[in-house]
Amino acid sequence: MSNKDETVHPEARLPKGLFDVSAEEIRASAAMLATIRDVFASYGFEPLDTPAIEYSDALGKFLPDQDRPNDGVFSFKDDDGEWLSLRYDLTAPLARYVAANYATLPKPFRRYQSGPVWRNEKPGPGRFRQFTQFDADTVGAASVAADAELCMLAADTLEALGVPRGQYVVKVSNRKFFDGFMETIPELKRASREKRLQVLRAIDKLDRLGLEGVRALLGEERKDESGDVTKGAGLSQSANDAIIEVLTSPVASVVGPGKTQIISPLPVENETRFGSPTVTLGKSPILQEAEDELAQIESLVAAGGYSDRIVIDTSVVRGLEYYTGPVFEADLTAPITDDRGQPIRLGSVVSGGRYDGLVERFTGEKVPATGISIGVSRLLYGLRTLGKIPAETTQGPVVVLVLDRDRLADYQKMAQRLRQAKIRAELYLGKSGMKAQMKYADRRGSPCVVIHGGDEKAKGEVQIKDLILGATLTSIKDREEYLKKQSEAQFPVPEEKLVEAVQGVLARHKA
Repeated sequence: MSNKDETVHPEARLPKGLFDVSAEEIRASAAMLATIRDVFASYGFEPLDTPAIEYSDALGKFLPDQDRPNDGVFSFKDDDGEWLSLRYDLTAPLARYVAANYATLPKPFRRYQSGPVWRNEKPGPGRFRQFTQFDADTVGAASVAADAELCMLAADTLEALGVPRGQYVVKVSNRKFFDGFMETIPELKRASREKRLQVLRAIDKLDRLGLEGVRALLGEERKDESGDVTKGAGLSQSANDAIIEVLTSPVASVVGPGKTQIISPLPVENETRFGSPTVTLGKSPILQEAEDELAQIESLVAAGGYSDRIVIDTSVVRGLEYYTGPVFEADLTAPITDDRGQPIRLGSVVSGGRYDGLVERFTGEKVPATGISIGVSRLLYGLRTLGKIPAETTQGPVVVLVLDRDRLADYQKMAQRLRQAKIRAELYLGKSGMKAQMKYADRRGSPCVVIHGGDEKAKGEVQIKDLILGATLTSIKDREEYLKKQSEAQFPVPEEKLVEAVQGVLARHKA
């Protein structure tokens, strides 16, 4: 037979940046999502679901990595030649929904939503092309009280998930602060909107890349460890130095005649700033707005008793273009390690901010909005590393063994009786013999199996084999104890007592 006639099999491989999800992961994620849902609902948010696919122009171009193919999203054309895209977050589809239904929605409109999103960007540690988000948004409220509330919601959610105070922090900043700051640098004051966004996105990577990484991105280019090159903002050395100075010094801004307020020192790991001069920014209306809004949020947070968990930190930028005011992030502060025990920077597990222009794209009218988003997979990883996710305790189903192929209907009835009693039960559907079926039940994590061969049928009985107890028999040295446990690990019961006997085994091993 020639090579041309040989069957070519596809390689069983995953696309980069995607991952399979195990049963254990699904159950842990579902439990976490249920807790988040309860907290969000307690704040009065209502559920909503939007499609995974939207018209590309409805999503807009707001992603940080616009140098990627398709502007950072996965896109394709439909039969009508219209461009469609997989949603890259849950916020842009919400803006489309609100614009389409604004007349009938209560104002403010408060919704929560969970679902997968997709990013067409370079994968890396903690960066996936598909991941799940859980959002809460308030649309139609201009007051920063809505932003403060979301910060409190983030804190309450983390604590409900078992993260104690002291092991997380919610950081609040304001995009207007950076807009005002860039007005003080002549090169950026004259710069295009695109260049300003490049600068913001470079600063947003401070916690991940450090000062030298940000400096490279503010300059001509940055080369990562793999050799890949990311084009920089192309700032002059003087503009680059001015930004780095702000990122490594306390920042002061004039808030009134003869009055100066320290906004906050920007924490940069392994940097010493003792004795460094305070950078003073000139007075401007937009800086005044930023300060006033941050002061209001700080006051509301203090009144709610959250000052020990929610702090003003002007290093928070957020990479998405559509943010227009307060922005916030929540980080786990306890040490996080990877599977090899090496420390890693997990990044923010909750993030968000104010986006007052998204709905306006559709309606032409100002509609204030603010929201937060939880990175479900990243938070789940962090919680598991911190020991907040219990080990898998879900038992497999009770397996009804098939010892006589001509009696499948009898075995099926037994499985159905167990299911009707709310017991997970499975009829073995393979072709193997009893020994292999027992191994199968072990691999399924079954607590027990039901045995009904010819001898049992003749006696009107079934045998129940307790697999959990049976696994401990080899460690028993005393003969009498061994025989006693052996009789408990496998025993006959009348057929009509099947359900009660299985319930007894399950009760014996109930956690």
